[in-house]
Amino acid sequence: MILFNAGADNLLTAIKEKPFKLEKDIQRLFELNLKQIMGLELVKSEFSVKNKRIDTLAFDPQSKAFAIIEYKRDRNASVFDQGVTYLNLMLQNKEVFIIEYNESLNRTLKQTAVDWSQTRVIFVSSDFTENQIEATNFKDFSIELLQVKRYENRTVSITPIQKSKNAESIKQLTGKNTAAIKTITAVIKTYTEEDLLKGKPDTVTELYQQFKAAIHNLTDGIEVQPQKFYIAFKKDGHNITDIAIQTAGLKLIINIKRGALDDPKHLARDISGIGHLGNGDYGIKVSNNDHLEYIMSLIKQAL
Repeated sequence: MILFNAGADNLLTAIKEKPFKLEKDIQRLFELNLKQIMGLELVKSEFSVKNKRIDTLAFDPQSKAFAIIEYKRDRNASVFDQGVTYLNLMLQNKEVFIIEYNESLNRTLKQTAVDWSQTRVIFVSSDFTENQIEATNFKDFSIELLQVKRYENRTVSITPIQKSKNAESIKQLTGKNTAAIKTITAVIKTYTEEDLLKGKPDTVTELYQQFKAAIHNLTDGIEVQPQKFYIAFKKDGHNITDIAIQTAGLKLIINIKRGALDDPKHLARDISGIGHLGNGDYGIKVSNNDHLEYIMSLIKQAL
């Protein structure tokens, strides 16, 4: 990606990259902005367990799961092997992570309240090699890659490395990590759209595809991130709407605070006072596409 600054005379001046000198600089940037970048809570910086040091231990209040973040400047490091090590480490020492969470945040989180199946490892680097990208390209394995770059005008870009559409299952992999992988995949589950649509009527699947296409048409850069109970649609790291796939239709949650939604038809329901999955204070149940365009005008307010 090439960035330019457009002057008053419409002449473009290239904005040069200003590389991070130290891994610690990247870590400091992320830890100060975890909520804005990824919606995570910082639990502990430089967290040690069983002689292993984790750069950043974070918690995802949305999925109720821990996230381990590692920062890399070494292009030759094996992110896959390290990711497997950390996932296995967490599953074998759950109580240590719970204690650290409670002591660091002064809370009383119970081990049973954590969704260990949504545990993930996130590697952050200015660049990844093709080998590193390929080594983590499994559709059902919770190792994520984020590319971060800094520019001379104080602009920072953060780009998730997407898994390919034809990514294989981690369960097909054999080798030195096979035993550890079996232990991890027995607990941890990476969800796909297919998982949430499985067993649903064709009419509901078609309805979901119509709403998905309409959401993508709202603006560029919409990310689709399937969760355990719903599919999140994000823009610039923050949820704009979540869709739960139900037998009779869809349930949409619009990520707008109570009182801030302009809804003259009163189609959305205020769900701020009741427990619900997803992000936001407004919910809409749909069984057809009769109000598709109007609903998109509501979701657009969350951009």
